Amino acid sequence: MNKEDVKSALKTETLSVVFKKVSGEKREMNCTLSESVVPPATKTDPMSQKKIRKLNEEVCSVWDVDNSGWRSFRWDSVISVNGEDFANGTK
Repeated sequence: MNKEDVKSALKTETLSVVFKKVSGEKREMNCTLSESVVPPATKTDPMSQKKIRKLNEEVCSVWDVDNSGWRSFRWDSVISVNGEDFANGTK
């Protein structure tokens, strides 16, 4: 999988993304951008607004389905998606 595959799939399904946090800790997150799962945008939660989530192309903001909240990961820290190795195009 590559970045474009992941971005496209997140819009319609929940993916399991494994990445390395800034602290060095490995984390697995079940996440999505599917409008049927993500709560509606509000003025009080800027991360719910699409234009805010798209500002930094190095970071992907997603809805964490297990913790019911907005989380993000850096594309260059992704190890795998749904068990497949991730190729971010920079390696």
